[in-house]
Amino acid sequence: MLSKVKSLAIHGQTNKNELLMVLKEDARKVTLQDIVRCSLQIQQEADCIHTSYKKEYIKAETGFMIRIGEVKNDNINYNGSFDVEELDNAIELLEEQEKMVKDLEYSDPTFVRVYSIISLYTTFIKDEPIHQVGTLFPGGFTVKKEGDKYTCPVKENNKNNPLALCPFCIAEQDEEV
Repeated sequence: MLSKVKSLAIHGQTNKNELLMVLKEDARKVTLQDIVRCSLQIQQEADCIHTSYKKEYIKAETGFMIRIGEVKNDNINYNGSFDVEELDNAIELLEEQEKMVKDLEYSDPTFVRVYSIISLYTTFIKDEPIHQVGTLFPGGFTVKKEGDKYTCPVKENNKNNPLALCPFCIAEQDEEV
């Protein structure tokens, strides 16, 4: 899927509808069994999270994963384009993450594929942050929308995390945190 998206960028096709078609094509290949496996991975990852936050983590991650249905069924005609350089940077990051997780015994490649589809969809098609508004993080902080601006409480803390999607997320660091 990332190679198809990269091809769009190389050919200068920055139309949101073109990108959406590529994302939808791959999203339609995600089955219910894939989502169940992704949910199991979320449960496994939650095992090492403090009990007080575990339930919120599972809720947020599962909510994120099921957005694959939104991608599959999105029939909106999107006007506009996006920055090809930003898309290239996002693809590079996602490709690096794919390589990193291949060596992890607990990581399902479908999980990474679904995350890639949804993160590209929210960022470049919907112009929304990768984590939905209201997503709760440790400490009681959430992703917020104030006017046309989205803020995230953990963006700055994750800028050097090689598995974070923050570098291409449109949310800005919440300055109150």
